Amino acid sequence: MEKNMTALVSCFARGYHYKNNKYWIFKDNLADQILTKEEYEKIANSMVKGIKFFNPNFEGSEEEALRWIVDNQLSPSVLGRSIFCEKSLFEAIKIGCREYLIFAAGYDTFAYRYHLNNLEIFEIDKKDMLEDKIRRLDNKNIDYSKVNFLECDFTNKNWINNIINSKYKKDLVSFSSLLGISYYLEKEEFKKMLKDISCLICNGSSIVFDYPTYEDSKETKINEKLASGANEKMKAKYSYQEIENILEENDLLIYEHLNNEEMTKTYFAKYNLLNPNNKIIAPKGVNYCLAIKNKK
Repeated sequence: MEKNMTALVSCFARGYHYKNNKYWIFKDNLADQILTKEEYEKIANSMVKGIKFFNPNFEGSEEEALRWIVDNQLSPSVLGRSIFCEKSLFEAIKIGCREYLIFAAGYDTFAYRYHLNNLEIFEIDKKDMLEDKIRRLDNKNIDYSKVNFLECDFTNKNWINNIINSKYKKDLVSFSSLLGISYYLEKEEFKKMLKDISCLICNGSSIVFDYPTYEDSKETKINEKLASGANEKMKAKYSYQEIENILEENDLLIYEHLNNEEMTKTYFAKYNLLNPNNKIIAPKGVNYCLAIKNKK
């Protein structure tokens, strides 16, 4: 499979959602620019050819097949975690957040959709991922001069030093997004990552992440198979109590937590009301968490 396939498919899902709707759960008007036309079409064609894998009983056109796959399989968790993250970020900015750390940034486009002078942005990912992203931004003449790109491999025990030695200022209130990360790290690796970040950030800073639960659904099982096919095997699942315990051990308290039903009700309801024939439901088996550093 192509390198960074999971990141490419997530980008495709955001781009498709924007291009094919008049009202959005999450509005990403740059996602399809990150992908080349050939990549967009290749992913779309690949999904259509696999419709029987996603839905053995599907009957309809290729366009309808693609819409079904995106709305039922690709978009729900991607759109959910994205809108949950950005909504939480803007709330944090209102009360003094001045630094945004995007862990495993992939093809995230926040820094290029919003130009906030009072927010220092750090995109953190593996070297090859960042180099590929910068190449794509250059090809589309998208300005990234105010973004700090930091190379990090989260399986390397000293990865945190790359942030410590950057422009990052520990005494400023920060917001960290860890979207899509918990799936691909062993439990001990994810625990250590949260511990390292907690030691890095100051009191009042926030961390947002999504995580897989033990409550499997058809959608999450298919996502596991897709990830495995892309050589990105999902490695861990968590209960709410496990997450709460891990956070508390590291001076982090849960401020907001949503399961699939709460996500659908909170962020998908208006879209579904306006799109009764193409509803999007958050998948069972994925939860979303916002935690605050609260060291006493």
